Amino acid sequence: MTRLLLTVPEAAEALAISRSKLYELLTSGAVTSLRIDGSRRIPVTALTDYITRLTTKEDAA
Repeated sequence: MTRLLLTVPEAAEALAISRSKLYELLTSGAVTSLRIDGSRRIPVTALTDYITRLTTKEDAA
């Protein structure tokens, strides 16, 4: 089964960025996340949405 939610380190690795950079993106709202009890999880769709927005922004420039 394909995972739908990633931990912060997994999501940072998937984006090839540092954990601290991912936390910046989470704080700014650029990437959405959710909390399950005390754990923060990032939906895979949030990563693809972020990449789509970046790509669209680059294409417009």
